[in-house]
Formats: sequence, C-alpha cells, structure tokens
Amino acid sequence: MCGIVGAVAQRDVVDILLEGLRRLEYRGYDSAGVAIINPEGQLQRLRRLGKVKELADAVAEEPTPGGTGIAHTRWATHGEPSEANAHPHVSSNITVVHNGIIENHEPLRKMLQDEGYVFTSATDTEVIAHLVQRERKNADSLLNAVQVAVKQLDGAYGTVLMDTNDPERVVVARSGSPLVIGLGIGENFIASDQLALLPVTRRFIFLEEGDVAEITRTSVRVFDKDGNAVDRPAHESNVSYDAGDKGGYRHFMLKEIHEQPDAVRSTLDGRLSEAGVLDQTFGTGATELFKQVKHIQIVACGTSYHAGMVARYWLESLAGVSCNVEIASEFRYRKSFVQPDSMIVTISQSGETADTLAALRLAKDLGYLGSLAICNVAGSSLVRESDLAFMTRAGAEIGVASTKAFTTQLVGFAMLTMALGKYHGLADDEQQGMSVALKQLPEKLEATLTLAEQIEALAEEFADKQHALFLGRGDQYPIAMEGALKLKEISYIHAEAYAAGELKHGPLALIDADMPIIVVAPNNDLLEKLKSNVEEVRARGGILYVFADAEANFQSDDTMRVINVPHTNPWLAPILYTLPLQLLSYYVAIIKGTDVDQPRNLAKSVTVE
Repeated sequence: MCGIVGAVAQRDVVDILLEGLRRLEYRGYDSAGVAIINPEGQLQRLRRLGKVKELADAVAEEPTPGGTGIAHTRWATHGEPSEANAHPHVSSNITVVHNGIIENHEPLRKMLQDEGYVFTSATDTEVIAHLVQRERKNADSLLNAVQVAVKQLDGAYGTVLMDTNDPERVVVARSGSPLVIGLGIGENFIASDQLALLPVTRRFIFLEEGDVAEITRTSVRVFDKDGNAVDRPAHESNVSYDAGDKGGYRHFMLKEIHEQPDAVRSTLDGRLSEAGVLDQTFGTGATELFKQVKHIQIVACGTSYHAGMVARYWLESLAGVSCNVEIASEFRYRKSFVQPDSMIVTISQSGETADTLAALRLAKDLGYLGSLAICNVAGSSLVRESDLAFMTRAGAEIGVASTKAFTTQLVGFAMLTMALGKYHGLADDEQQGMSVALKQLPEKLEATLTLAEQIEALAEEFADKQHALFLGRGDQYPIAMEGALKLKEISYIHAEAYAAGELKHGPLALIDADMPIIVVAPNNDLLEKLKSNVEEVRARGGILYVFADAEANFQSDDTMRVINVPHTNPWLAPILYTLPLQLLSYYVAIIKGTDVDQPRNLAKSVTVE
C-alpha cells in the first residue's frame, strides 16, 4: 500500500526522501510526490504519475533544497491515478501526505466547500489538508491543530503534515495505518515502514494506535489519543535489506523463491529440541496458554488465509485441537460464536494488514483465552498487540506475490501443531519424528528447486491460455488455491482451485483442451481417490499438468505432463508442493510479459479495508 517518508534535518533531505520511496516501491503504487520547504520558507512540490524514477527525473531538473520535507507513493483508493490526485496535497500553508481511508470524507468535503475551501483532487486526503488548515487558524501550533482535526476523522490514517509558517517541525498522526519515527543525531525522520529509513538510522520509535507526535531536528514529543504526553521506547533495528539487490536473479520473486530453503532454516533455527518444539518459541506464557486451549480460531487474508487452511488439517488431525479458519474481512463484520477455551491466531506477512488487525482487536472484546500472531515483522502492530508471537524470520520479501513468507508461515503452523499436540495426546515418538522431518525440510526444498528448468519448459504451453483449473485433495486443496492465486496475481490468467472431489459437482463442465488442469499429487492416503479424479478429466479431453510424488506412479503421455517432486513426509508435503506452483506462475508470467514483482492493481501491504 501507499508509502510515506518524511524528514526534519539541517541538510538537504530530498535525496533521502527519494531513496526512502525507492525502498517502498515493493508495496505497490501508481504515482509519487515530494514536498520540501526551501530555505526561503517556500513550498516546492513535485508530483508525477508512474514510478519513483519519474519523480526523481523531475527533481533532477528542478533542484529542491531544504531540510524539512515529506514524500509519498500512492496506491489509488479515491480518485483515479493522476498527477492531480497524487500526494502531497496542499491547503494554503499546510501540506499533507496520508495512508489509509477517511470514511467520512464526503460530509467533511461538503462542510469545507460550504466554508469556501476549494478542492483540486478527488481524494479523501485533501480533506485532511483543508481541515487542519481550518483548525490552524484558531490553534497556537500545528500540533494542536492536528489534535483537534483528527478527532473529526473516521477511518484509517497514517498522516504527516508540515506548515510553511513553522518549517522546523512536522506533525504525524496514526490511526489504523502504521508510522515509525527514525531517530538521528540532529535530525529525525518518519516513515510508514522502517525499511525506508535504514540508510539514515537504525533507531526507531513505533507509534501506537491513536498517537499524535511532533518531530523537530532535536526532539520527538508523542501524545496518546487522549492528548496525554507518553514515552514510547526506542528500538534498535537489525533488519538487513537492500532494495536494489536482486542477487543476480531477473526478479525479486525468483530470488525469493530460491531463498526458501535458507528462509526455512532461519525459521527453524534454535526452536527445535530432540523432543520437539520449544514453547518459548511463541513467547512468554505460551505453555500456560497452550495447556488450556481446546479450540483455535485462525483469521487472515489472501495467501496467509491459505496457510491457515492448511493449518486446520494439521491442528485437527495431528494436534487433536478443533480449528476454524476465516477471512479477516468476513470475521470482523459478522456476529460470531466463541468456542470455549479458544485462542485466536492471526497471520500477516507485514503485521499491518488492516482487516486482520481489526479482527484481532475485535477478538479481545469477544472473550478469547489469548492471541497469537504469526508474522514476519517484529515491530508490527499485530505483534505488539498480540499476547504471543511467532516470528517467521523470512527476511524482507519485496515481490508483491508472496513466496517465502507463505512457506515460513506454514513452518510456523507446523511448529504450533507440535507445540499444542504435546498437551493433547501427541505421542513423544510422533513429536520426534515430526521434528526430524522439519529438520530435513530445507534439503527437500533445495531438491525441489532443481525442477525449475522442467517447469520453465512446461510454462511454454500456457502462452495462449486464458483460464486454468487447480486441483488438490486434503491439505493440498489450500495449496491448489495458493497456486491459482499466484497464477492470477502475476500472469493475469483467470485461475480457480477446487477440491478434486468436487469436480463432478460442476467444474467438469469447463473441461476441454483449452483449459489446463494443474494437479498436486503427493503420495498420501488420498492418492488413489485423486487418480480417479484425474481420469475424470482425461475422459473429457482435458490436458493435465501433474506435480506428483516420485513414488506415485504417474506417467506422462499426450494428455498428461508429469513432473516428479521429491518424496517427503506426507504431513510436510503442502510446503514442498508450493514451490513448483510458484515457479510455474513465475515462468508463465515471464512468457506473458507482465510486471512480475509489481503486478497491476496490487499492493504488498494492504493497510486499508
């Protein structure tokens, strides 16, 4: 989603702001802009449709000196992508950038127009600029004006404002959309993601829900939602990230696919003993909570939701704990029944997914025993607001289509299954066997990646396809769903997934030679059932692409292309079979000529509903 970078310094900051925007490009955006208060106290604003490079080229032609500035990459919500709708927005002496959605922007817009304010964009953000400018007339500082203005806003916002009449400070406000303050020496910074600021600082303050802060070169003052001064601790970041380094790969997505064995090693490191998973992996108090849990409610969005669906199979069949899985945007807007002794588990790569965060906050009011976040970002809102947290340690994931974040989430759920299972009848020898299988997993993933050339050749057959169907059974059904999602995300081929047993209940009507059918077929107790489903497709002229266990005895012929996947422990097969589907979607997208790392209309971190 949209990216924010801001700075208050003695030196010129435009290059810092542009570099910060480059480091946030992976989030997805359609326009970019920057505003600087120059040494004469005048505002210089540049906005461009398209990539940050277009903005950087404009800056190169029009030098923008000054030590106070804000910058933004926009992902359109209100108003089409255009230069007029790009941030920053201005009202007289007030300049603003904003992430989120102001839900009551229409009545506010009408009120402000009735008072004579002129709108030059279709965005909800411009409401903030005019509203703060209105309140600034009667306030003794920009800080006070913002504190009054935000009480009139409904919705989600992370916003940064500056005033040309007071150029030595910026004011920020956070409600539902993340903001982090970067601490320097004689200079301070603000961003929507700490990754944007790593070239200039490693010390960060994470703002809490409802916080408003005033930032100068030498001070940071934070106030909570009630206007009380509060002390938010500074944290030292050990994140390592270079937005420009693809490591010799053509795209970040391909690099991140091939990083999965090492990412899984990192996820497992120090968390397994000979007897199984260490409870402290999940945080202080995990043992006491796990002993009480009789039911798990999983809430997530997108790819993370598919990880939760796999986890349901594991938790119920291996750990002996009942489990429900729900899409966060559905969970938060329905009246639900809380099972006795339930724990809520939320999953998010960024830890800032708006619907998942809202679901967690709702769950706190519904009477759950406790909450666990499975996440890749240690300082994120989801982690800070949960009772327990499992950090996936996947490293920075830049490609919009999630790869290593997904597989490490699955590893996290595998370990949660083991941790809960020991309190619900999972035998010691089963724990030990599962632990051994997990330790062997990185090598299995490496072996699976050697199939890349075969899959690249296979992808050629998708060059003229517009539709595809993915099939799986049991815990492979969510993997089929994830495969379909990846294909549609980056190649723009319409793809669906079905539980293979559902074929005869409708999808068979779609089968013909122009509809490729992708099947995941590990050697498990549902294999023979799956083979029957495959024959149903062949009998109707369908062309099959089967990713099968080497021991499953599938044979290639004119109607079926078979790629043998290394044999693995059946309970970890969902993780292994994810990789071939990622590679297939990648190579098909290359053939289609799409923007693999930044597919159209999509954002990496969805911080609005």
